[in-house]
Amino acid sequence: MALQVGIIGLPNSGKSTIFNALTRAGAQVAGYPFSTVDPNYGVAVVPDGRLAKVASAAGCPKTIPAELRVVDIAGLVEGAHRGEGLGNQFLAHIREVDALAHAVRCFASPDVAHVRAEIEPERDIAIVNTELILADLAAVERRKSRIAKAAMSGDRDKARELELLERVEGELDRELPVRLLELSPQEEEILAGLFLLTAKPVIYVANLGEEQLGEDGPLLQAVREVAAAEGAGLVAFSAKLEAEIEELEPDEVREFLEAYGIDSLGLDEFASGCYSLLGLITFFTTESGECRAWPLSEGSSAVQAAGKIHTDMEHGFIRAEVVGWEEFLEHCSFHAARDKGAVRVEGRDYIVRDGDVILFRFS
Repeated sequence: MALQVGIIGLPNSGKSTIFNALTRAGAQVAGYPFSTVDPNYGVAVVPDGRLAKVASAAGCPKTIPAELRVVDIAGLVEGAHRGEGLGNQFLAHIREVDALAHAVRCFASPDVAHVRAEIEPERDIAIVNTELILADLAAVERRKSRIAKAAMSGDRDKARELELLERVEGELDRELPVRLLELSPQEEEILAGLFLLTAKPVIYVANLGEEQLGEDGPLLQAVREVAAAEGAGLVAFSAKLEAEIEELEPDEVREFLEAYGIDSLGLDEFASGCYSLLGLITFFTTESGECRAWPLSEGSSAVQAAGKIHTDMEHGFIRAEVVGWEEFLEHCSFHAARDKGAVRVEGRDYIVRDGDVILFRFS
């Protein structure tokens, strides 16, 4: 399954508006809690200025950008870990995604109810994070109960796991998410089977009102401080405004942005931030008049990259002809780059770099 980022937050924080603006999926948006019950799934385009340049250099008339799978997850309330509101469904859906985009309401609107009446981003973040921590504590406790007897009976693997779980439990009790713990690769592997919610990487999305754009006001600053303390990512924009922009024709967008004093789309920054959060890089192909950006997990090999295109290419892999995208722009084709000695011939274990333009040879 492709990597997924889940949009979470309190009810009416703007999750579905952000989702629709990213994916144009048309999910229901309402001014009352729990209008989203089942998760909405969609695909968002990841902007990359290199794609058009590589396509132009290669003479490709068609471009296909990389895509990001996005899930709009139902909002939660205090007590979600006990099943309050849509808590059990909410938590189950979060376990299925690979990273979290935490939508935080920083706008006031008489038409959109807030579950706690007043706009307090730091408190809203704490409610969500506390529920995730409590759910993780319950998962850790269940696992401890299952392995305690074996650990006490001399099973060394279970004893090491129990020791790790007790350490994790202690940190969660201190309200420290698992993603901030210093863990060895072996410890990460042990915990992976628990699908802990606070182990997932996070980017905070400060959903501003239109009147707040361009300002570093107290609400945005509160989100910024939380993100900085956690080492998490942060983007800030007006989801409502950007959803309106997505409905415009391309030639109208620049005029609209200038009217609001916006240099670039926040959704573009958000999509790129989520892409990085998932640990993805991009490689390019330029075959058959089509230039395509392919998402790939950082650290993946050439044969794994070939498999992203087609399983036949993975199974019949012979070699990869590789050139960095900037060098490719200088030569405009694999043929010219090859003549100039710019193309590297790599084997199946070559670790693909972000921006590589690759021609795969396979049987």
